[in-house]
Amino acid sequence: MTTNKQVQFLDLGLIDYQQAWDYQEQRFAEIVAMKIENRNAHENARVATPNYVLFCEHPHVYTLGKSGKPENLLIDAQQLAQKNATYHRINRGGDITYHGPGQLVCYPILDLDHFFTDIHRYMRTLEEAVILTLAHYNIEAGRIDGLTGVWLGGETQQNPRKICAMGVKASRWVTMHGLALNVNTDLSYFEHIVPCGIDDKAVTSMQIETGKALEMSEVTAVLKKNLIALFGMKPIIVRNAV
Repeated sequence: MTTNKQVQFLDLGLIDYQQAWDYQEQRFAEIVAMKIENRNAHENARVATPNYVLFCEHPHVYTLGKSGKPENLLIDAQQLAQKNATYHRINRGGDITYHGPGQLVCYPILDLDHFFTDIHRYMRTLEEAVILTLAHYNIEAGRIDGLTGVWLGGETQQNPRKICAMGVKASRWVTMHGLALNVNTDLSYFEHIVPCGIDDKAVTSMQIETGKALEMSEVTAVLKKNLIALFGMKPIIVRNAV
């Protein structure tokens, strides 16, 4: 197979969750179909599969992973409407989480055959990109054994609080879904769920930790730089993708 470390970086802006999910599914399905065709094609006829990284924000929405518990959403349909929020059951791993304005969402749609075929390493590399991004803003973050995502206060366990949630899907080493970093997020929306099924730890944001609102485009640029370095990506900038 021809290795392709080129990655198209797409900024989708503020986009409806379903629209972004549909776009992910389309790109994901195209890559998987290309891999199947390549497997059946003569070696000289095989083509390199593409890679994408999508950045966006969503209107208020709660999403539940395929192994999640519906009871971790603590409000009903009427209350969702009052909060101007929607709810989706989706096909990523993990439990329930919240997305909303001021939260940086990153969806890598990568063919890991171009990078490394190890989902555990993939998840830890995404976490590391976020940890390095937070360090750029003098926020010390890390991991908690047995829990996915990025945490503050996790090493001491005295005041652990989650700043970045993660959940992915992978098939034939092609990934989708990804991570959600709380930048200037309205954290009150987390009060209506048991975040990621964890009921004994808090959530936080970069705004809370630094005491000021941050420019989303700047945080995006820092995260992008760290993803490029850690994965060895060759970036391609594409605008107005959707």
